Amino acid sequence: MTELPGMNTPALARFLTDSGVELHGDLRVEMISGGRSNLTFKAFDERSAWVVRRPPTSGLTPSAHDMAREWAVTSGLQSTDVPVATTIAFDAEGTVLGAPTTIVEFDPGRVIRTRDDLESLSDADIAGNAEELIRVLVRLHSVDYEAVGLGSFGRPDGFVGRQVKTWARQWERVKTRDLADVDTLRDKLEKAIPTSSASAIVHGDYRVDNVILDTNDPSSVAAVVDWEMSTLGDPLTDVALMCVYRQPIFDDVLGVPAAWTSDRYPSAETLAEMYSRESGIELSHWDFYIALANFKLGVIGEGITHRALAGSDSGSGAARAAEATHEFMAAGLRAMEGKR
Repeated sequence: MTELPGMNTPALARFLTDSGVELHGDLRVEMISGGRSNLTFKAFDERSAWVVRRPPTSGLTPSAHDMAREWAVTSGLQSTDVPVATTIAFDAEGTVLGAPTTIVEFDPGRVIRTRDDLESLSDADIAGNAEELIRVLVRLHSVDYEAVGLGSFGRPDGFVGRQVKTWARQWERVKTRDLADVDTLRDKLEKAIPTSSASAIVHGDYRVDNVILDTNDPSSVAAVVDWEMSTLGDPLTDVALMCVYRQPIFDDVLGVPAAWTSDRYPSAETLAEMYSRESGIELSHWDFYIALANFKLGVIGEGITHRALAGSDSGSGAARAAEATHEFMAAGLRAMEGKR
């Protein structure tokens, strides 16, 4: 039987056994659909199942596939009221699959990824789901990161300024052509960086398809997933990115009609107000944060195409994801002018 790209089932079985996991019958592995970044697999035997994540096999970009980061934060959050999968094992050296790999328990809950997935949900279900997503994000941002052993997880001081520089550097690594809007938006962001900001554990990629819902209750999040972009930083960057993901053009980045871009969900403005009300945090410098989120998403779209051209096409339409970059940059420039 042909092995899945990036997978070595016999080696994974040995690693699970060496990590104290008792296997019942042969280990089998399936690719889990969705995602443009790390490869995600479901491994299972006759009784149990696990989620295995590792970086792509080619076209890697620095920091975007950091499995050690994902392992650290999910391990730290085990004792909190933030729902995360139970951690099982971490291959930091990449000896099993050729790259650092995390393994957590598989949650059989429901994932809402595309607009088709919303068909079975009522408007009340979706409203309840949106409210729960906000509550979980507020709980994450409220975690005492020192108390859960994540005090060295990042450098919150100067985080926002570094974000501008980080994504500008990332653009230089992944760009498939020159775009004047990128330089213009970068320059405007550099001049508008807030002088102070709050600090919290930030997810870095928060939206409905990066959580697993209770099978029978879409207003209950069973686990937040995809933590490889998490760090200590400004919580408003999480909120703004969640809101910017609501733009229809995000469909081109994901390569599917995304559930999160559906007009059945609250508007970006409403989501931001919900977060502010639930958390008690004022949305200061909001135009800047929205512009920064657009800048980041434009670079991410470009990076997806960059990886596709390098031979790591992780889904339909990856080679065309960069077509959205200009629109994100334009939206960012509008935000800087207060014209969202």
